[in-house]
Amino acid sequence: MTPDLSPRWLRDLERLLPIRAQFVVAGNIRDHFLTPLGNGVLTPAPLTRCLWSSLRRQDYRFLLIYDPVEGLRPYPNEPDAVALATRLFDLKLQDGYMPMSLERLAGIMKRLTRTRNARCALLIDFASRLARHPDQLCAEEHAFFLAAERLAVHAVPVVSREPEAGQAERSPGSNKPRFNPVLWLLNRPQDLPSWFALDNVRVESLNVALPDFETREAAAKSYFTLFKKTETAGPEEREKFARAFALATDGLPLTALSDAAQLADRQGIAFADVDDAVQCYKVGALENPWKKPYLRERIASAAEFIETRVKGQEQAVTKSVDILMRSVMGLTGAQAKSGGNRPRGVLFLAGPTGVGKTELAKTLTQLVFGDERAYIRFDMSEFAEEHAGARLLGAPPGYVGFEAGGELTNAVREKPFSVVLFDEVEKAHPRILDKFLQILEDGRLTDGRGDIAYFSETILVFTSNLGIYTEDASGARAQNVQPGDPYEQVEARVKGAIADYFKYRLSRPELLNRIGDNIVVFNFITPPVAERIFAGMLDNVARRVREEHKLELELAPEARARLMRWCVDDLANGGRGIGNQLESRFINPLARALFTLDFQGRERLRVAEIAENAEKIVSVRLEPS
Repeated sequence: MTPDLSPRWLRDLERLLPIRAQFVVAGNIRDHFLTPLGNGVLTPAPLTRCLWSSLRRQDYRFLLIYDPVEGLRPYPNEPDAVALATRLFDLKLQDGYMPMSLERLAGIMKRLTRTRNARCALLIDFASRLARHPDQLCAEEHAFFLAAERLAVHAVPVVSREPEAGQAERSPGSNKPRFNPVLWLLNRPQDLPSWFALDNVRVESLNVALPDFETREAAAKSYFTLFKKTETAGPEEREKFARAFALATDGLPLTALSDAAQLADRQGIAFADVDDAVQCYKVGALENPWKKPYLRERIASAAEFIETRVKGQEQAVTKSVDILMRSVMGLTGAQAKSGGNRPRGVLFLAGPTGVGKTELAKTLTQLVFGDERAYIRFDMSEFAEEHAGARLLGAPPGYVGFEAGGELTNAVREKPFSVVLFDEVEKAHPRILDKFLQILEDGRLTDGRGDIAYFSETILVFTSNLGIYTEDASGARAQNVQPGDPYEQVEARVKGAIADYFKYRLSRPELLNRIGDNIVVFNFITPPVAERIFAGMLDNVARRVREEHKLELELAPEARARLMRWCVDDLANGGRGIGNQLESRFINPLARALFTLDFQGRERLRVAEIAENAEKIVSVRLEPS
């Protein structure tokens, strides 16, 4: 059985016309709707045209449309309809419109409901803008809405006359009594005074919803010819295209399909690449970095590239590269029937402090987008209070800062192709973590202004220290894993602690379920790895001296060995701790020595000695090399 693809609000309107005098039509009112036009084929059309197609089949002769800017006009703009409307309502049209006040509109409304010579309807467009504030009406506005409410109570239905020659074919039962209705076209039902429809059975509210899958699939067929390479496409390819188009536009209006098809036409996108057209529409970017040919070459050597910056984390790097390859191949969420809108990749990086979690996020950004600054970072310790969530999504309507939008949604709209880093996620308020449910599942988020940010082209990276410490039976903090533990034990204990945290402490197992098996556990920094980190940092110091002062810096073996012992003696703070020790025990005394040095004629300097006095003050002795 073929489903009825006419919009639900229109079917309800047709059903209720014999018993309702007025209709509040609110929601997705600026969309297109499948309408039988011409030869009966369903074609996407604006609401007004869709409404009139239905009314005409029920013997309505014309539709009066009012908007606060232009005034009143008859629809359709056909000689017979215009002449009849002009005669019945004494219209004085100027360029097709008749300007009028609310008082005069109330008179038109009264005459419409009492007309017996013809079935007709009044559509009040932009009704949300009739009053400055629906619950603070001026005298004129109050009188207008009161008159409209009274007319709804006292209106009576109209019995159709016999059809005239040449009149459009009627639907079965069109000769039954029906009202001459008033339809209020609103963004939200609350845009009318709260008392208007209260306990008034003659006023019906109709919700205009977003199109379902079958409606989008049927509409997609209308846009097939706008795509390239359609000449040789067979019926099966057309059906496959329509299904793919409908899946990719889940949650979007039919106008989005039209806009995406227009973009595809301008960009020369083939029908087989319909997903690219939809993504182009969603994120507002014409080029997709994920489709660049050089990206696969980069990913092929990703492990070696990451190892140059994140040292000693072979297991974490291997799993991260696997997830990255899956993202590049577009297979994230492939196990689901419809997973195309999910983020390209999700990484939950857990482990001790200072082991390279944040550095890995920067490295991935450099690898994919060519610039580590392309990542968007949020320090979740700033969102420890529930009200701080308004910063991410924007304040609700009516609150200060509402017009600014949210920091997260604004950033993703500005950089749709990026790595989004949520640092130390466990420090955020649990209510704020709930926002990630929609991002991880649907790949989108709506801010306080109603604007949608799409995360389908991002990699989401969460970092956390969960699982390193736990609470013992007395509630005291105890170390769950220790340096020197086998990696398998560290991974198992950390993952177990993370699962307990989300399931039992936060009572949000659904969030953990959406993260899935994307938890990457980092190991502690071992002494051999610490020496490699130390060497890399020391090379960075030498490079900075070379760039800033055009001097080649080298260390005597004894000085280097002593400095390394100081820096890698305590690895509790990981690589960041090594950097802190290097700064205090070498960079600071080096800066003091360079500050008083005459560089003229020098090309190389040698750190001959590093010494520490009784007051623990470190000094370096420089000599020409």
